[in-house]
Amino acid sequence: MSVWDDVVGQERVVNVFRAAAEAARVAVAARGRGGSGAAESVGAGDGSAMTHAWLVTGPPGSGRSVAARAFAAALQCTGEVPGCGECKACRDVLSGAHPDVVRMATEKLLITMDEVKTLIGEAQRRPWTGSWRVILVEDADRMAERTTNVLLKSIEEPPPQTVWILCTPSADDVLPTIRSRCRLVTLRVPPADAVAELLVRRDGAEPELATRAARASQSHIGLARHLATDPGAWERRRRLLLAPISLRSVGDAVLAAADLVDAAETEAAEATAERDAAEKAALLRALGLEDGGRVPPSLRAQVRQLEEDQKRRARRARTDVLDRAMIDLLSFYRDVLAVQLGSDVEQVNIDLSDVVARVAASTGPRQSLARIGAIEECRTRLRSNAAPLLAVEALMVRLRPQA
Repeated sequence: MSVWDDVVGQERVVNVFRAAAEAARVAVAARGRGGSGAAESVGAGDGSAMTHAWLVTGPPGSGRSVAARAFAAALQCTGEVPGCGECKACRDVLSGAHPDVVRMATEKLLITMDEVKTLIGEAQRRPWTGSWRVILVEDADRMAERTTNVLLKSIEEPPPQTVWILCTPSADDVLPTIRSRCRLVTLRVPPADAVAELLVRRDGAEPELATRAARASQSHIGLARHLATDPGAWERRRRLLLAPISLRSVGDAVLAAADLVDAAETEAAEATAERDAAEKAALLRALGLEDGGRVPPSLRAQVRQLEEDQKRRARRARTDVLDRAMIDLLSFYRDVLAVQLGSDVEQVNIDLSDVVARVAASTGPRQSLARIGAIEECRTRLRSNAAPLLAVEALMVRLRPQA
């Protein structure tokens, strides 16, 4: 067992992080002998250089956050080999309990300026129990430009025992000034068989179901896990993929869009309701109030702030559900386009191969490319905080069969 076990299909990245963690251990030893022990001073002449700032990129579902957390654990590891996965430090980091690993993973659409300033303050602290102060930002692409600018000084000249790890889908998602001060590590789309093996080992999925889920998700680890563990996911996915080809009018498209958005809101509400209730009950207890009782005017601002945060989290959850639907639709029209072009690539939606063939025969590659472009445009609109119903309505109108 090691911290790298869940970093699937990323051997090159794991080797980079392992070498850096070993170099970091050398820095800690040098610090104990009276040296500087600064991250940027280790291994500067070879491929194992440990540096003070990292930018971890990769396509959605490639495991960016998992790899970053594994690297943070390896830096704090007290075992014989960095990243042993068995020592208390490794276990604490992976469970989110290590006091020297500060993790920011927003459930809102944007990371706020105040949250970034808090991270900068955390970066200035010396490690409590570990060797390094690690600041891990899993959604660095969700910072506005002016917010990212606030980070620049801290990332450029952090304290010698502080390490920044930023995760984004692409290096272009952060400012060039930030990018130039970080060491870039890029993950690839993991092989489907590696994702399937992870689902079997970690989630207890049946091997056949795991393989099917890995292919249907196009090796997106999060989506594959959703398909392998949610009994109703396959039927919902099938209805989603068949909906556009059954539309006969603009009115049908509008109704289909409303159904999709309603389903996303229901799923998001179910995913957040229990947590929201627990958070509110905990806050009321901390304020000395009874759940369901009257809140004094002097304390209403705190309760209102929690409710606003929960609403933002619910919007983010709805956006994530809709984005997952967009990825499924992209996979369908990708299969259609592959058939139209005579490509020998494996189909993603093998259970709908007859439908794919029928759509491919009734349309042309230009129409398929236009529909793929429409889906990507809808994804962009959803990420930019556009009204979900309007964005999905526009998409469904463009996906409906044309006479």
